Amino acid sequence: MTDFTLNAQARTDLGKGASRRLRRLAAQVPAVVYGGGKEAISITIQAKEMAKLFENEAAYSHVIELSVDGAKQNVIVKAMQRHPAKQFIMHADFIRVVAGQKLTAIVPVHFINEEAPVKKGGEISHVTSEVEVSCLPKDLPEFIEVDLANAEIGTIIHLSDLKAPKGVEFVALAHGDDKAVANVHAPRVAPEAEEGAAE
Repeated sequence: MTDFTLNAQARTDLGKGASRRLRRLAAQVPAVVYGGGKEAISITIQAKEMAKLFENEAAYSHVIELSVDGAKQNVIVKAMQRHPAKQFIMHADFIRVVAGQKLTAIVPVHFINEEAPVKKGGEISHVTSEVEVSCLPKDLPEFIEVDLANAEIGTIIHLSDLKAPKGVEFVALAHGDDKAVANVHAPRVAPEAEEGAAE
């Protein structure tokens, strides 16, 4: 079982210049923790520790135990800003998790049995790689599975076709938006392999 923990320090030196100095000189990531009926606090986390935790995709949709100067609280990632070219984490927003109180989180989508429609000559387009869910902290799934085993050419898979885990609802569906998640279509380009072989 992965250990979803992070150590942080409260930060008093605020502003863009201070954030840049932190990243450059101290290899620290500035972040903010808010929600849960408490005041927002600014914190810093070691860049190395952040990078290591978020190598694991599950960390993005998992309750994380965040220790700020030794005081522990449960949080989830609400937003994360990465460097456009180098992809390192530049800033993070965490929201406090309160047991018994529903939360919304972005959860990755995992596509399984993709070879089935491909064998029938179809091509798969992933329309989205994540979905927003609402649930109690204890029910937060690490990912949502999209099974393509029975998908035929011409099929569009919508949110309403997915099986939400117990206690989890899709936020878009609750607002009447049945988004497309994937579609299976016929190949767009005619095969040119035979011509190549003939030449």
